[in-house]
Amino acid sequence: MFQKSTWIRLPRNVLVGHGVLGQTVEAVEELHLAGRPLVVTSPTPKEVAGERVTELFADAGRDPATVVVEEASFSEVERVIEAAADAEAGFLVGVGGGKAIDIAKMAADHRDQGFVSVPTAASHDGIVSGRGSVPEKDTRHSVAAEPPLAVVADTEILADAPWRLTTAGCADIISNYTAVRDWDLAHRLQNVEYSEYSAALARMTAEMLVENADSIKPGLEESAWIVVKALVSSGVAMSIAGSSRPASGAEHLFSHQLDRLVPGAALHGHQVGVGSIIAAYLQDGENGMWRNIRDALDRIGAPTTAEGLGIDDETVIEALTSAHEIRDRYTILGNGMSEEAAREAAHVTGVI
Repeated sequence: MFQKSTWIRLPRNVLVGHGVLGQTVEAVEELHLAGRPLVVTSPTPKEVAGERVTELFADAGRDPATVVVEEASFSEVERVIEAAADAEAGFLVGVGGGKAIDIAKMAADHRDQGFVSVPTAASHDGIVSGRGSVPEKDTRHSVAAEPPLAVVADTEILADAPWRLTTAGCADIISNYTAVRDWDLAHRLQNVEYSEYSAALARMTAEMLVENADSIKPGLEESAWIVVKALVSSGVAMSIAGSSRPASGAEHLFSHQLDRLVPGAALHGHQVGVGSIIAAYLQDGENGMWRNIRDALDRIGAPTTAEGLGIDDETVIEALTSAHEIRDRYTILGNGMSEEAAREAAHVTGVI
């Protein structure tokens, strides 16, 4: 008898476009979220959009509370949980980049309350996904959490964000190419559960950015539109899969290891982009997709080399040879690369 079942949690309202920040309250009210909103933001996003969101809720008579987070840490998650309890908040609204949104997401999950995502930068797919990322000492933890009930992505605001954040978001999406290949490999070799639907969606988002790479330019609102739609699709793919597999393979293990070796040296998206170049070479060899990935990253202005990341060659080699130790997830890295193989792959692809 067929007994398979799944529970897919997706955002119910997704607003993307020019000036949609003004519809934040409307998006929330359609969800019938009761109680007082707690707006979770960080210093710069507070000025860019956080104060406006607070005013919108105040004008609607929702008596919002605000908490400003200074860093991405578990102690800040605890502080937001306490702030939500003190304010007797009914739901949380994350306004900002990865830091504020991930912290608000995890705090809302802990309190079993609704969460609304209002990104001010299109820097990674965490604006929609059901996972939060928090660094601790020499590592970074990826924590499961509920995805947002609503996403309000104002392209006017996103287009004004620092360009390097947008290119990081692009690189994060383009890396879906290698993540999906790794997922399929794990399915065939390790019988890991695999979803054709979510894999196809994740792959499509990568193709969307590669095909539109020449159209993604600084300051263009149309570029922000393309990128944020891809980020939303990637987040939905993870929700369908019930894991980060559609968007996280060897390239993410490489990035996480760099976070351990040289914390804060480069943006997450840029690291996985470079990692994806090498992973594609390992997956397909000399004539594979790695050149297409590298060229697309280059056209949007994302780093394609260790030098571009601001990381020395030896650290890249060390990350490649030890990345498989990060987590129990089968990828093209298998049980690890030799130093000789890592150097060859990095040299052939031009990463070092």
